[in-house]
Amino acid sequence: MKKFFLKTMGCQMNDHDSEVIRGLLLSLGYAETEEVEEADLILYNTCCVRENPERKVYGHMAGYKRLKEAKPHLLIGICGCMTQQKEERQNILRELPHVDLIFGTHNIHRLPELLARAEGGERVVEVWDEAPYEEEGQDFRENLPVERSHRLKAFVNIIYGCTNFCTYCIVPYVRGKEHSRLPESILTEVEGLVEAGYKEVTLLGQNVNAYGKDLSIDTSFSQLLTELNAIEGLARIRFTTSHPRDLGPDLIDALAGLDKVCEHLHLPVQAGSSRVLRRMNRGYTREQYLDLVQKVRQAVPEIALTTDIIVGFPGETEGDFQETLSLVEEVRFDSAFTFIYSPREGTPAARFADQVPEEVKKERIYRLIELQNKISAEHIQGLVGTKQEVLVEGTDGQGLVGRTRTNRQVHFAGSQELMGELVTVEITEAGTWTLRGRVVQPQA
Repeated sequence: MKKFFLKTMGCQMNDHDSEVIRGLLLSLGYAETEEVEEADLILYNTCCVRENPERKVYGHMAGYKRLKEAKPHLLIGICGCMTQQKEERQNILRELPHVDLIFGTHNIHRLPELLARAEGGERVVEVWDEAPYEEEGQDFRENLPVERSHRLKAFVNIIYGCTNFCTYCIVPYVRGKEHSRLPESILTEVEGLVEAGYKEVTLLGQNVNAYGKDLSIDTSFSQLLTELNAIEGLARIRFTTSHPRDLGPDLIDALAGLDKVCEHLHLPVQAGSSRVLRRMNRGYTREQYLDLVQKVRQAVPEIALTTDIIVGFPGETEGDFQETLSLVEEVRFDSAFTFIYSPREGTPAARFADQVPEEVKKERIYRLIELQNKISAEHIQGLVGTKQEVLVEGTDGQGLVGRTRTNRQVHFAGSQELMGELVTVEITEAGTWTLRGRVVQPQA
């Protein structure tokens, strides 16, 4: 039996794409291995949002050249967002001649045919600029096999692509325009997951709040949440990522009123300066973001807020950065993904003349991380003594592991019979990122 090694880089959309790739390869008779030396196929599903993941791909792939020399039948492939960029494809072809297969984000369904051609000795390069949408709400992803990475929680794409065109972001160029799935297709998928024993779904999209805007039918993201909330047997609903510009009163009402929608909102702010936000083309000001946070917290006081922040965007002054720090102090995010601005060729910001020196970026991000770590520690310590609903998801070798509705990981002692159940856990100890507790009672 042939074996494949699959490496996934980047966001949860990529994670879910890899679940489809894994399903296709298993349907072809391949078996998965975690040992790259055992593989007959090495495949990297790549990210291009920042420069560092791309460097890792080249570094890893260069190392596989010797492996291929020892195993001539070994096939090596690169797919995903990185390959959607024409210049990167040319670099791969030139610098990595031992790579046999290159495909993109829009033609994953053609992997069996592309793989067969590569096995026949052809160097295969096939990248499409857009996904093949046959009719409204439909695309190739609807009926593909999926091998999910978890048995209780599942990713469900509800909208593909992005049309926001933030000046720093390459995603609209590699993922294409926004394309919503029909609500009945999503409901059918989730109902099937519940029948298979899944308890939680995470709805995915580059901008989930834009769901339905491209469809001719009268629907919206909040309406979709309402319909999913009514599915019997489904315990929890999460979603990511939300764009502040499209988060309206109806979604805030859904967060407050739908019992299965978890109290966790990932709301990327990116910067605390209105001047920088305008140059980023984010579509909101600092004041509008803070007003939105206030409305969300008024409706859902216990909500956990997380965010993304970019440091060192072109033209960012020390004053602009101080505004970011003050916004973080004011909002008090539970956690934040912080990034140094990385120019992406093909985006407007990469051509801005006022690029910030690397040493300034690094100094600023250290200050931001120090502040956010302090706030995060205060949040997590504040949970000691509270009682939390936890979905029991697995084991850690010593006991059980699960997550709270606010997406905090909790370790606790308990019987394996609790796997997949909702239990009440009293938090007894807080670490840097995780909690420990004891089961108070299983919930009905």
